[in-house]
Amino acid sequence: DCRKSEVWKILILDAFTTKLLSSCCKMSDLMSEKITIVENLDKNREPVPEMNAIYFMSPTAKCVDALIGDFKSKPKYKAAYVYFTDYLPDDLFNNMKMYCGKYIRVCKELNMSFMPQEAQVFTCDNPGAFWSIYSPKSQDKKKTLEKLADQLVSVCATLDEYPGVRYKKDSNLDNAKTLAELVDNKLARYYELDDSGKKKEKTQAQVLILERDFDPISPILHELTYQAMAYDLVDIQNDTYNYKSKDGAEKQALLNEDDMLWVKLRHRHIAEVSAEIPKLVKEISASKKQPDGKITISNLAQMMKKMPSFRRQLTEKTVHLQLAEDCMQCYSNNVEKLCKAEQDLAVGSDVEGVKVKDPMRTLLPVLLHQYSTYDKIRAVLLYIFSVSGTTDENLSKLIQHVKIEDERDFILNWKELGVPIITSPTFFFSRKTVRRDRSQEEKYNLSRWTPVIKDVIEDAVENKLDIKEWPHQSESPAVWNGSGAVSARQKHKASAQDERRSGSRLIIFILGGISFSEMRCAYEVTQSVKSCEVIIGSSHILTPKSLLDNIKALSKEVTLKNKPFYKNVSNRQ
Repeated sequence: DCRKSEVWKILILDAFTTKLLSSCCKMSDLMSEKITIVENLDKNREPVPEMNAIYFMSPTAKCVDALIGDFKSKPKYKAAYVYFTDYLPDDLFNNMKMYCGKYIRVCKELNMSFMPQEAQVFTCDNPGAFWSIYSPKSQDKKKTLEKLADQLVSVCATLDEYPGVRYKKDSNLDNAKTLAELVDNKLARYYELDDSGKKKEKTQAQVLILERDFDPISPILHELTYQAMAYDLVDIQNDTYNYKSKDGAEKQALLNEDDMLWVKLRHRHIAEVSAEIPKLVKEISASKKQPDGKITISNLAQMMKKMPSFRRQLTEKTVHLQLAEDCMQCYSNNVEKLCKAEQDLAVGSDVEGVKVKDPMRTLLPVLLHQYSTYDKIRAVLLYIFSVSGTTDENLSKLIQHVKIEDERDFILNWKELGVPIITSPTFFFSRKTVRRDRSQEEKYNLSRWTPVIKDVIEDAVENKLDIKEWPHQSESPAVWNGSGAVSARQKHKASAQDERRSGSRLIIFILGGISFSEMRCAYEVTQSVKSCEVIIGSSHILTPKSLLDNIKALSKEVTLKNKPFYKNVSNRQ
């Protein structure tokens, strides 16, 4: 809206839009749009009355109050161009109009209230939703589900899809059903109010909503693919990997879509990654006529000093050489021995395919070894999941063994997610689902488990989902077969995005967090099927440790520190 003007402008962001923008553009991109400075909406800012300000923010009372504060008595800026990430409630709009209407040149709702995490992964940037939905002490479950539904509609709108909605029926919980109803109603309302005045027809897309209890195993296992392994074993905060270079300097690397090597390697098995990176480095050294010795970090440092021209290319590879080394070190110290027991418990059979008759015998060596408490808790949980719940007496013995008497909640609170932990001795409840046979796909003995979501995605694409288990909240116009064959006539106007893919889209939303191995499945199926693009998302991304901490916290009163910040109660803080 202000592209024509050659005048420099100020950009003002809240915490969410700061994250959102940094996920898709750099400061240099902003500079080229004549943005001179980026400011934080919540902080005290110096007035610059001769400049225009662009506000990009969430549609909350807190943000609108901050905007009004900038113009109410003495205007801080010449004029305001205001953009909201989502629908702005009428009362807030009226407040804004009343107090600073004459300074506002543009006011738009952009419908972008989610975080684009990766090419095929989104989150709602709300880890606190886990507590709000699953804690028996929560007071704001309904409000949280409403907010997630708005964000999911915003994902569909951004993709220009009006999908059919299905959910996984759950005997213990009804959050997926509630969310499916909310999403469907909000989608209908959103597409009724189309800007062009035309009512949009349903497109060939489908949304599937399911709860975390459909697969408690995948987020707990030690995964040996590069991305999942790195986030599990190495301390990576906010996608930032901190490491020491060989000269002792502290370095940082951001693991995101800009790092092409990361995108190429992240879903590969660590065995392949460890072989691939030194090969890539050798190629570069060969191209620069380097003496071909053993590739080590210190050799690389020498090479980089000599040849600034390909420093960036090498830096990328050095980061991954270091990160892969860190992963492999943890693997050879502890993880390798753990993986065998974990895989046997998860899959229910050993490497030879012989059924595990006594899971306790598989578990005991892990408990007797000097593993960390978290690793032992993970193994105990895998044992309990493998037998679909254990007796109270047996669980007490296990808890004493792991010495977590005071921290039983790590295990017991899974019941809040609908996962059976305690069963009576007379009644063993089995919830084993029939899995696809993947024995032909297995390449690595310690990576035999496939996340359940992969079966779900493949069944959805092949139109094999059981209608009783997966009721339709609303249907797409034709039988959704994922082949793209039905889409020629009914498809909406092709956008650039549609040109790139022929066929339909499947949007998966997992309530209660998503693991890196599940994210990987979306890419794997998209690559193998070609005719269907799978987009996967959740309130937040899980690591095994963060999931256990979330589970443990379910029985605690939530403090302001870890409470999700609900924007519409802003004035009480």
